[in-house]
Amino acid sequence: MASLSPSLLVRPEDIPQEIALPSPLHTREYLFDGELRVWDGPTQEVLSPLSTSGPAGPERIVLGSCPVHDAVAGMAALHAACAAWDNGLGQWPNLDVEARMACVEDFCRRMRSRRAEIVRLMVWEICKPTKESEQEFDRTIEYIEATLAAMREMAAEAGRVIAASGLRALCGRSARGVTLCLGPFNFPLNETLATLIPALLMGNTAVVKLPRIGRLLFTPLLDCFHKAFPRGVVNSVSGGVEAVTPMMRSGLVDVLAFIGSSKSAEALRALHPRPTRLHCVFGLEAKNAAIILPDADLDVTVAEVLRGAYGFNGQRCTALKLVLASRLVADAFLERLRASAEHLKIGLPWEPGVGITPLPEPGKPRFLESLRKDALSRGARELLPGAGMLDETLFAPSLLAPVTPDMRLYHEEQFGPVLPVGLFDDPEEALRAVAASNYGQQASLFGSDVQVLARLSGRLRNLVSRVNINCKCQRGPDELPFTARKDSAVGTLSVGEGLAAFSLPTLTVLRHSSADGGVLSALGAVAPNSSPPRS
Repeated sequence: MASLSPSLLVRPEDIPQEIALPSPLHTREYLFDGELRVWDGPTQEVLSPLSTSGPAGPERIVLGSCPVHDAVAGMAALHAACAAWDNGLGQWPNLDVEARMACVEDFCRRMRSRRAEIVRLMVWEICKPTKESEQEFDRTIEYIEATLAAMREMAAEAGRVIAASGLRALCGRSARGVTLCLGPFNFPLNETLATLIPALLMGNTAVVKLPRIGRLLFTPLLDCFHKAFPRGVVNSVSGGVEAVTPMMRSGLVDVLAFIGSSKSAEALRALHPRPTRLHCVFGLEAKNAAIILPDADLDVTVAEVLRGAYGFNGQRCTALKLVLASRLVADAFLERLRASAEHLKIGLPWEPGVGITPLPEPGKPRFLESLRKDALSRGARELLPGAGMLDETLFAPSLLAPVTPDMRLYHEEQFGPVLPVGLFDDPEEALRAVAASNYGQQASLFGSDVQVLARLSGRLRNLVSRVNINCKCQRGPDELPFTARKDSAVGTLSVGEGLAAFSLPTLTVLRHSSADGGVLSALGAVAPNSSPPRS
């Protein structure tokens, strides 16, 4: 059974000083048209997944409250972004690249100074372990710095002239327009800024709809945005569909950047009255599979699968969500994985060595239990004693085998600490299972025979966007393209690709003549990369 901490009820005396909240954060501020305004409308109470002892038993801890913006507020934020864009004629899209980069660098400096505050709120709001919350913050800073470096390279390359067929073309990239950014709860800081920062650097203006869970941790960032960017370039909205729906229906959104479920992404896209004018950048759900071949090194395999499936409660789009194991090695693999998973520590996010923490999504343990019971009713066995729903926010890790295609867990994304394991006789069966999935983000392949690994990985590349050999699925490093097939993504993110995703190629073309040099020089062109054609 997974090891339980002495108590999952928070006692004030046990909270580390650096994590303790001074008081509930009741915020009404939001960023609108260059001003930090105070919302005078309704607010929503923000509860932590964590509980403390109350007069009538355990009580969820109140972290504070935040605005619930309505359609009027949402449209006002959108109009502010539209004014800053001004149909492409605004100050921000026409600002010198170095000036836009200076604003992002200023924001990054200010954000660094709020690290402790943001990490603290992340731990309490989404129950991400302290170390992982710190890593998310630090990785986001690194992502911004790497994107700035890529922007410098892109700007230098943009000055190149292509000479061909009697023409000279100055090639570059330009902004797409007004961007609506919606980030997820599981990586609220990193995933939101991974779309927002490249969008801003390329000259787009933005409305940021704060994550449904994880809104309070953006409170320190609003001041950073306010001080770093010109009026109307960044605007914030906090709330639900009431604020977002009219924005999409207006047709004024040029770019929709969304990290979440494919169902929600399709619903948002369908609201736009001019879908051919809407550019979408989506990071969506996945059902990443680990294929375990008969000659897999089980020490390596078990360690990678354990981290890949149960890390941060399995709440990652890149998590391993299905294992397909050769029958020749399945028993040995399952026994080792069971023994390792039994030592996953259930506890509070600041406890040393904690592996499983309460889940922030309302109703999530109940959903996971329904998947688990469906599998058990159809012949799967639970290999971890004590697995399943413990209360409204806590789910003890589950390991189920064998799962078959008639079970929901074989196809549905669980997004939680439940790992289904299916069996195969021939690797072709595993490939066919991955091919039949609605999702196509990544796969992991575990084995020793180089030729077999090469052959299978080559075929898997037509099914998913990334094949990991003898290691778990993951997003990083951020220099690598991050995309997917089928219902798992639209567009490509990461450092260089993120800049490209929020821009489009643009050209300035002149006929080759002795008179064109002055124009190209004024545009900042450098020497052509091919000799001009002979007259």
